Amino acid sequence: MARWLQGQWRRKTPWHILLWPPSLLFALLVALRLAAYRAHWLHATRLPVPVIVVGNVTVGGTGKTPLVLWLVEFLCERGWRPGIVSRGYGGAAEAPQRVEAASDPAALGDEPVLLARRAGCPVWVGRDRAAAGRALLAAHPGVNVVISDDGLQHYRMARDFEIAVVDGMHGLGNGFLLPAGPLRESAHRLDEVDAVVVNGESASPLPQATAERYAMHLRGEVFYNLSNPQSQASAVDFRGKVVHALAGIGNPARFFAHLGKLGLSVVEHPFPDHHVFRPRDVALQGVVLMTEKDAVKCARFAPANCWVLAVSAEVDPGLGQRILDKLEKGHGQ
Repeated sequence: MARWLQGQWRRKTPWHILLWPPSLLFALLVALRLAAYRAHWLHATRLPVPVIVVGNVTVGGTGKTPLVLWLVEFLCERGWRPGIVSRGYGGAAEAPQRVEAASDPAALGDEPVLLARRAGCPVWVGRDRAAAGRALLAAHPGVNVVISDDGLQHYRMARDFEIAVVDGMHGLGNGFLLPAGPLRESAHRLDEVDAVVVNGESASPLPQATAERYAMHLRGEVFYNLSNPQSQASAVDFRGKVVHALAGIGNPARFFAHLGKLGLSVVEHPFPDHHVFRPRDVALQGVVLMTEKDAVKCARFAPANCWVLAVSAEVDPGLGQRILDKLEKGHGQ
């Protein structure tokens, strides 16, 4: 059902006659909730340090996690001490909890565990991101800026800088709100954020937005063995072999296309976002390639033929300078 809906979201079809009424109701609820926070009928919690939100206006993966990792590295290099808060989607955590590199993705979420392994800074999760932020700051008083992963619609936590990430491949789909389209909020929300980051080349035109637009590209050519991370390989090492590619992310096609650019012809195995992998999913003959997000869930049972592609984000440097300018003006200004 979910895959069928995603197919409808990329175009306008006769099915939208049925999907349009619930989409209008969803739009009304979204608008009322946002208005309630802006009118202070619902209370937003402000943390004692600046908060940068990285999110999107669409359902599915747009590249938020690589951007968060880039942002952490960028801020650390300039003397800031960041921490990350996340909902921990796919995990079972309700109350705020610290995420470690060895944490169970089933309990705390796949993306937070990946962030804990790569970011080198404190990561906390919780249904209430504001509460998770307070817990993080209490446990790590040296943190002086909080990054909220996938928190654009979590208005309970006040923010100082908003970044909306857009997938260049799919854009905003058919432009409709859920369930008729992929939008969590109206496309006009892009006029209100501080920055719009477009991940990859734009295959479809994006609406004009008043917010500054910045380009981002994902880079990654080196694979590491999931059973033995010290063992590395390049795409050349897999040519001439049967290669399977697994992806349980928001946009599996982006991962498969990336492998194609590396010169690999693969058997594609797309799974739903945040898929709970089982040993049978990776029990394939030949080479098995996967994303880092999926690898954290397969590490316990993956055979020796599983390899992971590590990617990093290259971002328009203008975004970093824009963030620094905002931070230097002072928290809450």
